[in-house]
Amino acid sequence: MKSTGTLKVTTPSEREIAMTRVFEAPRHLVFDALTKPELLKRWFFGPPGWPLAVCEVDLKVGGAYRYVWRGPDGTDMGMRGVYREIVRPERLVATESFDESRYPGEALGTMVLVEQGGRTTLTSTVLYESREARDVALKSGMVSVLMPLTQQGVAAGYDRLAELLASLGRGDS
Repeated sequence: MKSTGTLKVTTPSEREIAMTRVFEAPRHLVFDALTKPELLKRWFFGPPGWPLAVCEVDLKVGGAYRYVWRGPDGTDMGMRGVYREIVRPERLVATESFDESRYPGEALGTMVLVEQGGRTTLTSTVLYESREARDVALKSGMVSVLMPLTQQGVAAGYDRLAELLASLGRGDS
């Protein structure tokens, strides 16, 4: 079992990137933090100084999401997608594309949450249209499943998520 707090990034196939992290929280809380705008805004931001300026979620099959991060200089980075599968609180599948994509085509992100003993393992996998698209994403730092961050940024984002989950577990709002 992977240790809590450690992000593991792998390439399980020539078209995929997978990221795994264990959180000290039940999966229903993790699922909520991944899907509720009021919670996403508290942890789901990019590199330092890039908070979510837009966070829209229509959480239903066929519903859309839209995120826009705003940099310190006012530059926006936007991403959108459509939910294809929602199995609360264990699975979420959605398309993803960036307003200014660095890789060709659309990707498909799958999040799987497995709870054991009050801890939740989140595995996020992105399937790209081609190996070339995956490699561009890896080289550009756009390693994501609903997360346009560098690997270091993903780790920092997941650290913020862990802090949020701890506060929710204590009943903080």
